Amino acid sequence: MRIAIASDHAGYDQKPGMVEYLKSLGHEVVDLGPMSAERCDYPDFADKVARCVARGDADRGVLICGTGIGMALTADKVPGIRAAVIQTPQFAELFREHNNGNVLCISGRFTPFETNKQIVDEFLTTEFAGGRHTGRVEKIMREDDPSFEGVPADFGMEG
Repeated sequence: MRIAIASDHAGYDQKPGMVEYLKSLGHEVVDLGPMSAERCDYPDFADKVARCVARGDADRGVLICGTGIGMALTADKVPGIRAAVIQTPQFAELFREHNNGNVLCISGRFTPFETNKQIVDEFLTTEFAGGRHTGRVEKIMREDDPSFEGVPADFGMEG
C-alpha cells in the first residue's frame, strides 16, 4: 500500500519513527514533510496529504500533529477525503469498517508512539464492511458536491 504521511512541529517527533515502521511493514511511504521540528502550520501539511490521497497518488494518509484535530479539520475539507482524529485501535477499526476512512489523524503529544503504531495497524489492515455502511458513506460524500443543498431542516421530524 502507498501511504502519504506528514506532521507539523508538534507531531514531528513521532513522524520519522512512523515512516520507518510503515516501511518495515512493506508499505511504500511518501513523506510530505516537514523535514525538521521547526514551527510550521499544520493546515499546509494536512492539505498535501489529503490532496495526495484524493488524487489517488496514495492509498491512505497518516497525519500527526499535537492533537490531530486541526489536521482532521483541514483534511476533511478536501473533496473525497474522510478524515478523523483517532485515539484508540478500536476506533481505528471502526473508522475503516463503518466510514471507509482514508486519512488517519493522530496525536503526537497525547498518544504514546506504541499506541499510535497499533492505531495505524488497525487503520491499514481493516477493510470497509460495506453493506448498510455503503449508503451512509455515500451520504457523507454528497457533502462534497457543491450542488447538494443539504437535508431539509424538517427531515425526519414529527409534527
